[in-house]
Amino acid sequence: MKRSEIDIKYTWNTDEIISGKEEFLKRVKNLDKQIDFSSFKGNLNNVKTVKACYDKLYKLISELEVLSVYAMFKRDEDGTNPLGNELSCLVEEVSVKFSSEVSFIDPELSKLGEDKLREFASDESMKDYDLDIKRLIDSLPHLLSEETEKVLSLGGKVYGGYDDAFSMLDNVDLDFPTIKVDGKKVKVTHATYSLLLQNPDQKVRRNAFKAYYKAYEKVLNTITALYKGNVDKDVFLSRVRKFPSSLAKALFSEEVDVRVYKNLISSVHKALPTMHRYVEDRKKILNGTMHMYDMYVPLTANADLKLKYEEAFELVLKGLKPLGEDYLNLLRKAKSERWIDVYENDGKRSGAYSCSVYNVPHPYVLLNHNETTHSVFTIAHELGHAIHSYFSNKTQPVSKADYKIFVAEVASTVNEMLLLKYLIKTAPNDNVKKYFLSYYLDTIRTTLFRQTMFSEFEEKAHAIAEKGEPFTKEVLNSIYLKLNKKYYGKSVVSDREISFEWARIPHFYRAFYVYKYSTGIISAIAIAERIFNGGEKEVQEYFNFLSSGCSDKPTELLKLTGVDLLDGDAMEMAFKSFEDALNEFEKLI
Repeated sequence: MKRSEIDIKYTWNTDEIISGKEEFLKRVKNLDKQIDFSSFKGNLNNVKTVKACYDKLYKLISELEVLSVYAMFKRDEDGTNPLGNELSCLVEEVSVKFSSEVSFIDPELSKLGEDKLREFASDESMKDYDLDIKRLIDSLPHLLSEETEKVLSLGGKVYGGYDDAFSMLDNVDLDFPTIKVDGKKVKVTHATYSLLLQNPDQKVRRNAFKAYYKAYEKVLNTITALYKGNVDKDVFLSRVRKFPSSLAKALFSEEVDVRVYKNLISSVHKALPTMHRYVEDRKKILNGTMHMYDMYVPLTANADLKLKYEEAFELVLKGLKPLGEDYLNLLRKAKSERWIDVYENDGKRSGAYSCSVYNVPHPYVLLNHNETTHSVFTIAHELGHAIHSYFSNKTQPVSKADYKIFVAEVASTVNEMLLLKYLIKTAPNDNVKKYFLSYYLDTIRTTLFRQTMFSEFEEKAHAIAEKGEPFTKEVLNSIYLKLNKKYYGKSVVSDREISFEWARIPHFYRAFYVYKYSTGIISAIAIAERIFNGGEKEVQEYFNFLSSGCSDKPTELLKLTGVDLLDGDAMEMAFKSFEDALNEFEKLI
């Protein structure tokens, strides 16, 4: 379907950001003129000057983000339209210039020493920027000379090239084939693939699986080269910054202890027997050989939520009622004021996301809605992101509004957990209850177990590059296949095609991102339980978290909700919830 054929009420209103190309070009030109920090060079030795520098820095960062996001939206809503790429290129040029121009700030401030920096951080006039200074102090061992920092900043455009190239290949150029479903030809796209894997006919699922991965296998050499370049980039930057590993560098920027990552993987390994038990249950119910393309088919008939977007949205509102009317009214506003781009169209980016910019009145959400249960939960999930951003932007100064990615998946997953609890509680019969228990189990399987498997793959892939060992598609396929067998167990056939599933995961181009889905659902299970069984106090504590931005370390901010990921209790609670749901599910089969 062409974008022009979609009812405008189901498209996002980006005119609220920038009215069009003409205004965009004017703002890019104006921003370019303002990128001059020469008056601050050599003078960052007193609070007044440092504050003035940060004021200008964040003003320009905000404008740059507005331009970047608008260009991204134009590209993502229709990749066949060259406008998005044209605008993105213009922003990249200005972004590289900006990064180069401000690259002196941290090195110059770092020369002042820790004592002087702490003096700046404690000054009342610097209250909006105190955390910037404190984080600079923490990063002192990893800062380089001004000249080197400037050279590295010039590489900004190059660093993102692997992600951009994969995105274009994956969303625009990949040649997906068609298969026959009930005698009709159906093209296997990103959006239809998930739907086809839920088809009750195993032959349809198998054909869709093989057709989908055949498209990736044809370009596997290219994708391997792209991923290798991206990993090599990660290794290069971690070594230049004097980190012991790419993982350490990635988690340092998130202010997360590496122990959280390691403990997640080891904890999940201990819980794998319960995961294998659930896979065995699926095999028994399906009464046949279990393949990877059978992992998503519903285990009960006539229980899937085949809802149009309007109906799905109303159900989400019912599920999120424990969060209160103020929260629900924001969701209604998001729908009526066109914060959301709803349907798939030719050239549109696959999947879903939420994006927010400080100086834009509200967040935006991209969907590719289908009439499936998954799409209903995607609405809840992405709106969770959006409202998290809405509250943080409203409450925090620009320097502290953008919450760390580590907690980015918490609010979205809390929404999913609350919706699931509502659906299980209100299930009209055992068949429907069994369906939603299965959905809950699958949510934990995919969001906790599967994303941890992805995380372990990323760690191993980066370790290969760090050791200088061969980084080939055969090596990557072998690692991934072994992990798939370990995580899913012996009850399912790890089909050949699954060995290169890694090649279709866009998040791998943002290294060490996906583990946050796992820690996110661990936190969300605990928070949702407190809200569902609590009252106004628990909701207010949660809203305090949503409004906290990056005003402290993410693990500390989670403690506002009663969740402490460092003591292990939250992880144990998640696995117990999984096992309890499995016990209840097995009583109904």
